[in-house]
Amino acid sequence: MFTNKNNLPGVTLAPGIWTDRSELRFAFSRSSGPGGQNVNKVNTKTELRVNAQAIHGLSDTALKRLTKLAGRRLTANGDILLISERQRTQEANRTACLTRLREMVFLAQVEPIRRRKTRPTRGSQERRIESKKMRGHIKRTRSAQW
Repeated sequence: MFTNKNNLPGVTLAPGIWTDRSELRFAFSRSSGPGGQNVNKVNTKTELRVNAQAIHGLSDTALKRLTKLAGRRLTANGDILLISERQRTQEANRTACLTRLREMVFLAQVEPIRRRKTRPTRGSQERRIESKKMRGHIKRTRSAQW
């Protein structure tokens, strides 16, 4: 079994987060769009499927955030499906898929900051009301002159 520099088996997605190589399922097919003969004969489009439950080291809340981040990319059986066909080689598209997965895992780790409800101070409320009264006074005196 492959171990990385953190002595964790498999592929490192973020510090302390990894998945087994066998859980990363790659499929290749022909890309769409322009590219001439290369598009017609080379399978460079890459699809990466990985089950969200197979990613080790994520907390439960981070796993929920990851599935929410996946959005439409989450299949019915819990797989995250990432597709890349921008590059001209399989290897580059495979790297692009893994990079996108790593970015998603990294973003899922970041816990959102809870907003604390605050109220305006009494002084700021009074200043706001006073400025509104001044504005109204200016407009009233303007219409009285015409």
